[in-house]
Amino acid sequence: MVDVKKFSDIDIYGLLEVDIAATEQEVRKAYRKKALQCHPDKNPDNPKAAQLFQELSKALEILMDVSARAAYDRLLNAKKAAQLRTKQLDSKRQKLKADLEERERQAKEAATGGYKTASNKTPEELFQEEFERLRKEGSKLIQEEQELMRQQLREELRMMQTPNTSSWDPAQHRIKIRWKAEKSDTTNGGYTEEILRKFLTKYGDLNALVMSPRKNGSALVEFRTKDAAEMAITYEKGRLDNPCTLEWIGEPPAQGKSKATAGGGGSTITDRDYESLVLRQLRQAEERKRLIEQMMKEEAEAESSAQ
Repeated sequence: MVDVKKFSDIDIYGLLEVDIAATEQEVRKAYRKKALQCHPDKNPDNPKAAQLFQELSKALEILMDVSARAAYDRLLNAKKAAQLRTKQLDSKRQKLKADLEERERQAKEAATGGYKTASNKTPEELFQEEFERLRKEGSKLIQEEQELMRQQLREELRMMQTPNTSSWDPAQHRIKIRWKAEKSDTTNGGYTEEILRKFLTKYGDLNALVMSPRKNGSALVEFRTKDAAEMAITYEKGRLDNPCTLEWIGEPPAQGKSKATAGGGGSTITDRDYESLVLRQLRQAEERKRLIEQMMKEEAEAESSAQ
């Protein structure tokens, strides 16, 4: 359960990476993007994923509720005003400030510096009331969003399960990435793992991405699906000021068309199948760690043989 006090201190707009003036459509879109990335089922080896997913859901719930969002915005403005006053205090007045804040905290005004509304309640108190109201009412919006997300995850898992990928084995079809970078270049030609991951994940999920431990200008990537790997090979060029090239390590995957789902109807995967696949993902967490070590070893061997 998400704590109201913690949410009073969280920058909800920053959490969702939206502007304070974002529309409901923009907020919903940002939520779906971030929530899918951190969904616990897609991050079985990240113990913080579930907590972050809950925080994102509560952030969406607050910003999609007109009254709750207004209360949060008042609280945010009061905090900014208090921060501005703090910056204006010189060092000789810091002790006085600390004593004043302690008295205000005891009077339940710590977050506002004594600011009161027409109802004689602080923005902190008003936000807490809205937060508690949402908790008691429950959110149909959140339920609908999470059901849509569950369906999308099921579809992803179904696609992983469907035997129509021409015997696609990610470990057999890894991709080498190269770009220009001098040995002494501390910026590695403008490429970092974070930058490469940003370029590549728009095509699909990655099993692993490893920067070369031996020299600049080189990395290995393994995509989860064939389609993602092929699109990256075809379209990705990297930075405009220093393009990169992607090529298969070894033979490219065999070409073939996907087969249609039997009957053309909806997914035939059941709840039990879904849970089974999630458990399998959990068991593969350690395997992914070993995969990264293996990729680094293969990278070193490939470079040694090329010299």
